[in-house]
Amino acid sequence: MPRLIDDPLFQMCAERALLPATRGGAELGEIERTLTRVVPGDVGSWFDAWSATAATVEGWADRSALAGHPVSAREAYARAATYHRIAYAPLFGAPVDPRLVDAFDRQEHCFRRFAEYAAHPVRAVEIPYEDTTLPGFLCLPAGASGPLPTLVAVDGYDGSVHEMYWAHAVPAVRRGMACLLVDGPGQGRALVKQGLVMRPDWEHVLNAVFDAATGRPEVDGERIAVMGWSFGGYLAPRGVSGEPRAAALVADPGQWDLFDVFGPLLPIPEELRARLPEVAAAELDPYLSFFAEDPVLRWKFVQRALWVHGLRSVGEYVLETYRYRLSDRVAGITCPTLVVAAEGDPTGAAAGKLYEALECPKAFTRFAAEEGTGGHCETANRSRFDQRVFDWLEDVLRKGR
Repeated sequence: MPRLIDDPLFQMCAERALLPATRGGAELGEIERTLTRVVPGDVGSWFDAWSATAATVEGWADRSALAGHPVSAREAYARAATYHRIAYAPLFGAPVDPRLVDAFDRQEHCFRRFAEYAAHPVRAVEIPYEDTTLPGFLCLPAGASGPLPTLVAVDGYDGSVHEMYWAHAVPAVRRGMACLLVDGPGQGRALVKQGLVMRPDWEHVLNAVFDAATGRPEVDGERIAVMGWSFGGYLAPRGVSGEPRAAALVADPGQWDLFDVFGPLLPIPEELRARLPEVAAAELDPYLSFFAEDPVLRWKFVQRALWVHGLRSVGEYVLETYRYRLSDRVAGITCPTLVVAAEGDPTGAAAGKLYEALECPKAFTRFAAEEGTGGHCETANRSRFDQRVFDWLEDVLRKGR
């Protein structure tokens, strides 16, 4: 990725703004101009700069909508939704900053206005889940009729259905597939507005999604694939391990038992490590203070992880990772599965473990920096990702008819 700003946390967030740029969800010029108003290390200046850009672009959208120019309106609403989302990214965490909630609401408003004017159906849906509902969008090819092969997209830690649209719905719809985007517990609206925190047994979430999807006339219940990206590379396989109706699975990147990857990196005494997980969080916390000292680590583990999981300390998070396991669930994955790993993405360090443990029809795809597809979730070249992964997916779903 090009260096956009001299601040590692803000650079990471700015890269998220670039992800939808080639598909109409952002513009490089707007991103660059916004970053000139950001002071490195100053979260307030980041929020103000991106909120101002979002408000400007949203105003352009409103004027085009009022003047009867739907194409211009939808394009501007799409970009405004992205900029509202990027505005609150560094604020992600608990206690919840009211600016985050306001920006999230503006993002939702702009995306729904985009959906009104979209060139293909983008329908808001509510998925019945326990005693509430999970928010989502069902995206369909223009003019399509009859049951369609369908992709269920599973997000990670800090995204939402609005960001997943560009990475999952756009390539699916272009290929004549339906795409169901859902915020599960710990994600998007389910976290920000409903207070639902992450759970390891994602099969319960995916069961509810499949129950809702298979009841819709637009969806071919025999051809529903599941694709997870980022932490969804754990959630999607875990969910499919308890959902026999899945026709295919993509894990981007493939993951394994969370502590097996995370635990060995922790600088804790061997005596304490030997007793894990039968220790108190308070015993771990003194050795984990370094997480709060680095801006990126603080954002990932002190702000984001604790909020998403509903925890109070990094020590509690370490113990929580023991609950996130695939090793005792992988035998339940029976559909054709594609495991993905990208060069330079530590999140996929255990992708090979998942691949080797699978007993179903399987394939492994590695993306390289030489192709511009290195790094987390291949965000710098999603077109190449789509070509390789959706070609595989189309072949699998075609054979499954």
